[in-house]
Amino acid sequence: MTERHVLHIHFHLGYGYAGPAGPAGPSAYAGPAGPDGSVSGGHGSAPAGHGYDAELYERLIELLHGITPRTQALPPDAADCDVTGALRYFHSDPQGVAQLVRMRALALYGVDTTIGSAGNRMLAAMAADATAPGGVTHLGPEPEAIAAFLFPRPVGALHGVGPAMASLLVRHGLYTVGSVAGTPLGTLQRLLGGVQGRRIHERARGLDERPVTPRAPARSCAADQVFARDELDPDRHRRAVLGLTEQLGARLRSEHRIARRLTLTVRYADRTTTVRTRTLPEPTAHGFALARVAYGLYESLGLQRARVRGFALRAEELQPEEYGTTQLTFDPADDRARRIESSADRARARFGAGAVLPASLAGG
Repeated sequence: MTERHVLHIHFHLGYGYAGPAGPAGPSAYAGPAGPDGSVSGGHGSAPAGHGYDAELYERLIELLHGITPRTQALPPDAADCDVTGALRYFHSDPQGVAQLVRMRALALYGVDTTIGSAGNRMLAAMAADATAPGGVTHLGPEPEAIAAFLFPRPVGALHGVGPAMASLLVRHGLYTVGSVAGTPLGTLQRLLGGVQGRRIHERARGLDERPVTPRAPARSCAADQVFARDELDPDRHRRAVLGLTEQLGARLRSEHRIARRLTLTVRYADRTTTVRTRTLPEPTAHGFALARVAYGLYESLGLQRARVRGFALRAEELQPEEYGTTQLTFDPADDRARRIESSADRARARFGAGAVLPASLAGG
C-alpha cells in the first residue's frame, strides 16, 4: 500500500491570525459582531474591514491545483492537499513541497501560510494547529513519532472532540489523547455511542481514512420566497423564514455540507432591502439550529407593520460535513429532533421535497 502524504494549509488572508487553533480545530473567521452577535452588510458581501477576499482564496486554491489536482478547499481559509503523486514530479519530499507552496503563495499573492504535513488529513491538520504562524511542521509516518506527537496532547486537541465531549471524557479520567487511545473500544462506545466511540478511538491512535476529495471552493446556497401580495402579518413572515430554513437545511444535508453563517435579506414593497448576517454558534445543517438563528435575524429587524414583498435566506461559508466539530448534547429534545429530521430527509429523498413539512407549514 502506497504511503500517503497530506498537507493541511492555512492561509493568512489579512483578517488576523491568532496563532495555533484551540481544541475545535483550525482557526476560522467569526465575523464582526454587534452586541447581539449579528452583522449588517451587503448581500453576500465579505466581512467588512477584515480584508477577507473570496476571489483571492479561489486564486490560492488554483495555485494548489497547479501543484496537485488532489486539492480539497476548506473555506474560508484552509485547504488539504494529497501530494503523494506530486513528490516524484517535483523530485522532493513533503517538507520541500510545503515550502514550495509557501514561496508561491508569498511571491504571487503576498499571502503567508502555516502548513502541517503528515500521513492523513487529521494528523496534518493537528500538525498545522501546533505550528507557529508562517511555519511548517512535518510528522513522520513512524508509529513512535505519531504516538509521541499525539499521546501527550489534551483530549480536547483531538479533531472531532468538541468542548462537551472533552468535558465528558475528562470526567471519566481521560485527560490526554494517549489515555483515550489506551481505553478499550467498548468503553468509549458506551460513553459516546457506537459510531462516535469508534471514530474517536481510531483518531486517538492517529487513524483517519478520509480521502482528499477535489472540489471547488464551496460558496453558498440560497432560498427565497416572494409573497403573492405585500405581506404585513408577522406570523406569515415567520412561517416564510421557517420554510426557507427547512429548504436550506434539507439541501445542505443532502449535499453533506454545513454552513457557518446565515444572511437574511428582506425586500419591501418600495423595493428597498435590509440585510442581516449572523455567524452560527457552530457550523451546522441541523434545521432547528438554522431556524433559531434565522428567527433571531428576523427579530433583530424590529419590523413594525412593514409591507414585506419577500425574504431570501442564504447559507454561507459552506464546508464538508466531516470538517465540522460534533458536539455532544444531553438535551433529549435535541436528540429527538435530529432523529425526526433524519427520518424526514429519508422520506423526502423517496417521495419528494414536499413529503414532510413542519406542522406550522403543512396547512399553508
